[in-house]
Amino acid sequence: MTSSEHLSPLPAEQLSVRIDPASIPCDASAEPDIKLFRGVIGQQGARDAIAFGIAMDRPGYNIFVSGEPGTGRLSLARQYLEDAAKREETPTDWLYLNNFAEPREPVALALPTGKGREFMAAMDKLVDSLFASFPAAFENPAYQRGKAQLEREFTDRYSQAINNVERQARQQGIALFRDGEAISFVPILDGKAVSDEDFAAFAEPDKEAFNRQSLILQDYLAETLAELPQWRRETSECLRQLNQKTIDQAIGPLLAPLATKFAEHRGVLDFLEAMRADLLGKYTEQPLDDSQAEPSEQNPRLQWMQRYTPRLMVSHPEGGGAPVVFEANPTYQNLFGKVEYLVEQGLLSTHYRLICPGALHQANGGYLILEADKLADEPHVWPALKRALKNRLILIDPPLSDQSSPTALSLSPQPIPMSLKVVLIGSRDLYYFLQEMDDEFNELFRVLADFDDHLARNAETIAQLIGLVKAYAATAGFAPLSASAAARLVEYSGRLAEHQRRLSARIGDILDLTAESDLIRRQEGFSHIEERHVVAVLDGKDQRLGRVSRRLLEEMLEGTILIGTDGEAVGRVNGLTVMEVGGSHFGMPARFTSTVSPGKRGVVDIEREVQLGQAIHSKGVMILSGYLAHQYARDFPLAISATVALEQSYGYVDGDSAALAELLALISALTGVPIRQDLAVTGSINQYGEVQAVGGVNEKIEGFFQLCDARKLTGRQGVVIPKANVSNLMLDSQVVDAVSRAQFAIYAVTSVEQALSLLSGKSPEEVNRLAVARLGEMANYFVRN
Repeated sequence: MTSSEHLSPLPAEQLSVRIDPASIPCDASAEPDIKLFRGVIGQQGARDAIAFGIAMDRPGYNIFVSGEPGTGRLSLARQYLEDAAKREETPTDWLYLNNFAEPREPVALALPTGKGREFMAAMDKLVDSLFASFPAAFENPAYQRGKAQLEREFTDRYSQAINNVERQARQQGIALFRDGEAISFVPILDGKAVSDEDFAAFAEPDKEAFNRQSLILQDYLAETLAELPQWRRETSECLRQLNQKTIDQAIGPLLAPLATKFAEHRGVLDFLEAMRADLLGKYTEQPLDDSQAEPSEQNPRLQWMQRYTPRLMVSHPEGGGAPVVFEANPTYQNLFGKVEYLVEQGLLSTHYRLICPGALHQANGGYLILEADKLADEPHVWPALKRALKNRLILIDPPLSDQSSPTALSLSPQPIPMSLKVVLIGSRDLYYFLQEMDDEFNELFRVLADFDDHLARNAETIAQLIGLVKAYAATAGFAPLSASAAARLVEYSGRLAEHQRRLSARIGDILDLTAESDLIRRQEGFSHIEERHVVAVLDGKDQRLGRVSRRLLEEMLEGTILIGTDGEAVGRVNGLTVMEVGGSHFGMPARFTSTVSPGKRGVVDIEREVQLGQAIHSKGVMILSGYLAHQYARDFPLAISATVALEQSYGYVDGDSAALAELLALISALTGVPIRQDLAVTGSINQYGEVQAVGGVNEKIEGFFQLCDARKLTGRQGVVIPKANVSNLMLDSQVVDAVSRAQFAIYAVTSVEQALSLLSGKSPEEVNRLAVARLGEMANYFVRN
């Protein structure tokens, strides 16, 4: 190439891909022809991976679904899992039962699907019946007669013993007095017991004689009543046996139907037998009475419920398939369950009925979906989840370092066997990080379902996209879309993908745009969502998020930020950058400058020297030295001290998309050839001068166009981009219209020489001669000195 005239600007048709509304069988005046679509568009590779992970019924084949948010990764995963779960067996019910031998260790019980609730209801009814039957059983006349008989027998034995002592005393002229259980002896005079005053008047020999006889009688009384404790024990044992027989007769008929109903379930029978033994042991000594309730147990029935009624952890409807659970907040307690506590008279207490299930319990036998980034943010959760997956057990055990746990006595519930698949939703970066940092990760998550960021742009995906938007609009109660509005949504999807042959997989953004467009439609009173409503939403978003970009544009127009859009200058080139502020991305022109002098420092990156230049940007600058040596200094040493800088930049700079602009500024400073200021440049280069693709090309072009448009378009202004980025062009209609009117130009180059010729107006050969001559002079200077 010998001059810039040989490089023509891109035609307007190559700057974007427009959708003809007539090509979309969906019109505001007619019934839409495109069918509703429910599901996820494309992503066949991810679909196959999820299907494989579901079908692989072996430990360790859990699934990691990677991709960017908004690509439908969660929707597709749930859809596939729910479809697969419908064809699977419904898992068993799980309950916790009181362990009467060790209450701190409740027993886990598995029952067939639906039997858990059935057993729970039966036990509730049983406790009610027992609570009502016990008082009635002890009020039964037969029980009362038996109890009275035991009491009479004890009383008769006691009275007979006392009567024997009393007869012995009367034979010696002494009377026996009983005051409750207290027994005393008094002398008899003239057939009557002597009072204390009369006894005081007795002669001393008479008193001594009475005292001797009284001691003898007391010894006889003690000998006679020596077996009284044994009589009491025998009576108590007989009463206990009577109580036990009464209780057994009361609970036997109530337990029998339950034992028959659940005869096939050994765990239920064992619990009923343990319950019978506990009832016999607990209420034999003291039959139930409302007045016997402890102060903290104001409701005796509640006490029974807390002791005998099972805690139903999880139960599924019969025929409902396997569960699919999405836990949005995967804390330790939400995943593994917890034990709650009660405060009674200032003290903490708990029991097995205060065990709360977690997501692992709910998903057991099915699928559990978790967001990997939230999981990683929770302390102790990731190690505990790995342990559960390896051991295949759900253990309710708070982490040792959990300082929030009460200091009161806690429970250690029996672990529940676990059989489920965990599906993690996360970014690719997090997947690779876990692979690298955790040796057990690949062992547990062997299936990767990777979601593409883009979809192929063809008639099928366009139809599916519009069908999905229609289904979403119909479900949400939005108005129908006109063909022009549907076409605009497809164009916006292409802009998000930044590619003329692709659509964005971020379907959520398209659906959000539809919802916001319907709001504008309602405010304006239209019956359909029109293209103007979609455009209004996009303009409104730019207005809301564009404060920084508008302020920077004002500073450029005021001259605070120095960016030229006409004329020529040596060592100065307009580059193009993309800024990201608070979720807003916008292009911004930037001035790159360079100075050159003889020396041996090479090309110095000022941004790097002041620690503002990041690694990739510094790499791009270092490539400049390689290009200079390869292109101009093959026959002599490169004796140069040059600087390159991004002017008026006060933040961190990264990326190599400025390499072409920096090189052009450096060559201009080296040769003294002026560079056009009405063109802006973006592009990465290699050491052989080939121009490589960059990111954010649409925002960069539009950023320089806005400045030129604000200063009035001259017809000479434009942008130079890598030819490899032409397929990424999805420019705003204002830029496309300006190009079609020849008021703005976009050039695509493949080499540094093409860009240099375009911006300098000179042939590459002429610029190369000037560069070689100048570098030769610098080399000779150092040779002479």
